[in-house]
Amino acid sequence: MKNSEVIFVDGNPVAFKRDGQLVPVLTNAIVLEKMPRVTVDMGAVPHVTGGADVMAPGVRGVQGSFREKELVVVVDEKHGKSLAVGMSLYDSERFSAVKKGKVIANLHYVGDLIWEIVKPLAQR
Repeated sequence: MKNSEVIFVDGNPVAFKRDGQLVPVLTNAIVLEKMPRVTVDMGAVPHVTGGADVMAPGVRGVQGSFREKELVVVVDEKHGKSLAVGMSLYDSERFSAVKKGKVIANLHYVGDLIWEIVKPLAQR
């Protein structure tokens, strides 16, 4: 998260820029609702919110279509809450066929430094 800058619009945090890439913050519900989503089982939640990449065995479903290296939202299967924004390592057509290994690189998650900065500001 070093060398990241948070982007604000009308005083609200909307995204952060890291290595030249814009990543929506988890408090930006308007953008997150329009993004492809990957649902993970509840066993994956503490790992994802601890910063781990998403592994294939924890994936329970995919909504929307996306290309390899496209941003996706990771949500939990019980509540549908956004846990992370990550970069898919596969396109949506191949995604479900992958049964082991890493499938999403975790870029921003609940509890990370960006979250700690934007969460209080988004609730104003």
